[in-house]
Amino acid sequence: MRIIYVTSSLPYGPGEAFIIPEIQELKRQGHEVLLVPMYPRGAVFHEEAKTLRACTHTEPLLSWEIMRAALRILALAPLKALSVLALLWRSGSLRILAKNLVVYPKGLWLASMAREWQAEHIHAHWATTTATMALVAGELAGVPWSFTAHRWDIAENNLIALKARRAAFARAIDRPGAQELAALANLPNWEPYVIHMGVALPPTTGRGRASAASDAFRAVMAANFVEKKGHVYLVEAVRLLRGRGVRVRVDLAGDGPLRAAIERKVRDYGLEEEVKFLGPVPHERLMAQLQAGAWDLMVLPSIEAQAGVREGIPVSLMEAMSCGIPVISTNTGGIPELLGEGAGVLVPPKDPPALAEAIDRLSRGPALRQQVAEAGRQRVHQSFNLGEVVAELALRFADCARPKA
Repeated sequence: MRIIYVTSSLPYGPGEAFIIPEIQELKRQGHEVLLVPMYPRGAVFHEEAKTLRACTHTEPLLSWEIMRAALRILALAPLKALSVLALLWRSGSLRILAKNLVVYPKGLWLASMAREWQAEHIHAHWATTTATMALVAGELAGVPWSFTAHRWDIAENNLIALKARRAAFARAIDRPGAQELAALANLPNWEPYVIHMGVALPPTTGRGRASAASDAFRAVMAANFVEKKGHVYLVEAVRLLRGRGVRVRVDLAGDGPLRAAIERKVRDYGLEEEVKFLGPVPHERLMAQLQAGAWDLMVLPSIEAQAGVREGIPVSLMEAMSCGIPVISTNTGGIPELLGEGAGVLVPPKDPPALAEAIDRLSRGPALRQQVAEAGRQRVHQSFNLGEVVAELALRFADCARPKA
């Protein structure tokens, strides 16, 4: 099939690395993929993303080329173009309406490009403005379109009900997300497909480090510095562990608006030796270190930052599990779907003492670490295997292209 993938910025910038394996696997399974970033910004950060440049059509969010294509469609099919524009006026707030109107011209441009490229399907990652672009393009070009909803984009509710009615299908990456989508869509006999994000199983696993007894127990947290990820609770847990005499070294990989505040807290607590800031780490380097067993543990103390803004199923946890690294996270969002039944250690959100206790238990128990690591790798193999996930997604694309009986 010929499939257009609409992203926020990928292959540009450090975000959306979790989409790269999905696109690569679609291509490996014989599909042609054209990647269209809605708002291409920043340099190509991940080495793996460089392989996608050859199948990427890059155009700024607004440009003369975009405006020429949009005006041409408005001239050739004014009623249809204006009827799609009218759909966007149903946006529930002025802020969301403004966001949708900004991407409308690029949606018209994408419709023209989809026809020229003879696309058979358009798929958008995120249920927000990327899906709006896919909606505009699909409606104008007569090409089936769909979208993947993650989590914050569900809470934003950018025309979810309208998009559910118009899209060929919607994909949720976990069961709680599917339930939230269905509630917002409020359509009889409609529900999204639950198709997880997948990860590739590496041929070898880290299995923990062959470290000396005097070494500190090493953990990593790979996440953007935003409230939802809960960095502050991990720092508090490290402070508690130091008070118990437990030697733990935590590496924080990532960047974001709260990084400076977390750095200040680390300095205030005098934890500079225990907590290190790695900055943004290219995906391929992080995976190489996980596979080499650079860390004994991955931690993600996620919280529900505000009503409805919670985790899906974090790919960083899946990737650590696929490498035989045990993980600790919190009982929020879609995380229990990944870590339930012993595949990882779950603690309550916003509970540094419980998080410290879980880290302490794993640091003192190599047999427990091995047990959790094996269960985690098995869970990823059974339910989050990249090849099987992408095959199911491709089947949904193909179903949309088949003539209806």
